Amino acid sequence: MGEQTKASARIAGPRDAVEGGAPPVIDAAFARWLADRAGQVLLQVRAEMGFADGKALKAAGDQAAHELLRAELARWRPADAVLSEEDEHARVAWSEGEGAMARPDRLGANRVWIVDPLDGTREFSEEGRDDWAVHVALWTADSSAPARLTAGAVAMPARHCTLGTDKPPAYPPMPLESATGGAIRIAASRTRPPAFVTTLAQEVGAELVPMGSAGVKIAAVINGEADAYVHAGGQYEWDSAAPVAVALATGLHASRIDGTPLAYNQADPKLPDLVVCRKDLAPRLLAALQRHLPQQ
Repeated sequence: MGEQTKASARIAGPRDAVEGGAPPVIDAAFARWLADRAGQVLLQVRAEMGFADGKALKAAGDQAAHELLRAELARWRPADAVLSEEDEHARVAWSEGEGAMARPDRLGANRVWIVDPLDGTREFSEEGRDDWAVHVALWTADSSAPARLTAGAVAMPARHCTLGTDKPPAYPPMPLESATGGAIRIAASRTRPPAFVTTLAQEVGAELVPMGSAGVKIAAVINGEADAYVHAGGQYEWDSAAPVAVALATGLHASRIDGTPLAYNQADPKLPDLVVCRKDLAPRLLAALQRHLPQQ
């Protein structure tokens, strides 16, 4: 039996362990339920495989969480479309024309679940790190909610914490340091912060706070551990849909870095940049960003 087959055999059981009757009917509560169950599977994969082979652990975690999310959505929301990072051709932009691939079902659907089975694979594969997450969001075509995100949940299993739109966190208070002129805290990639973010931080007098996944960074803004998250290094819809849904439900600002609204379930799933911050900081950050926008 090959190593990949062994890994698959070891992770075949977790889905049984997380099934426990019918889930909540309300979409927002269902999103939390789903993210939590995928998180339980990921914790079991970590415990069973260990950290000796990081590459195999990443692959097994991605696959196990993806399979659970897909199975539960097919079971409990069979009429809804799904966009998952682990879907085949998920990153391919669809366009009409001769030779084009078939139009994805999600582009004609009224309800689309946008999921990232494992956000922060690098951190997931490193022993002792807890800055990785599961993202589950619902986009609805006829919704009046910002970005048409009607539900969302971000599970951070290693922290035993889930943030969701069913129980939006309280708006984060302004830190004493910021209120008295101290440095703004900007959540940034711990391994590859974009150069323009460093320049931006210098201009606005900000401190860069390194951490892992995009979901964890936005969660830090929601929780008040950071004042802003700015990204322009290239992302996809599943990287931000769920945490943005929670941030918006909390009352925070979320937009593209040029200030335009975020849009999901697009023909091209790439959503390369965004800023999430407290509303009192948005005018200042967006103005500074105009002077430091990366060249497209």
